[in-house]
Amino acid sequence: MDLPDEKGAPSLGVLTNPQVLSFERFAIRTRGGSTTQSAWRLSITCVEGQGAILFIEISPEETFYRGEGVFLGWSQEQLAASYRLLLPKSEEPPFEIPQLG
Repeated sequence: MDLPDEKGAPSLGVLTNPQVLSFERFAIRTRGGSTTQSAWRLSITCVEGQGAILFIEISPEETFYRGEGVFLGWSQEQLAASYRLLLPKSEEPPFEIPQLG
């Protein structure tokens, strides 16, 4: 399992050469939930094996992550930080509002 660095922030130090295989959205149902919701699945491969991080947003205030494969057993903080680090970057330029005047 990954350990936090000296500042307490999780890192991907235990994964060698992680590469994103896919990033996809899919429908899920949670226990006790009566509606179908969306989740994001970030699948990766690395020297240690394959795995995925699922990001589930129940509401704007309630989100959680689930680890599979090499991410199994990681804490919510480790999964959140790893998800952000591995998330594919947009190829579109950032939206900018031109300054007029």
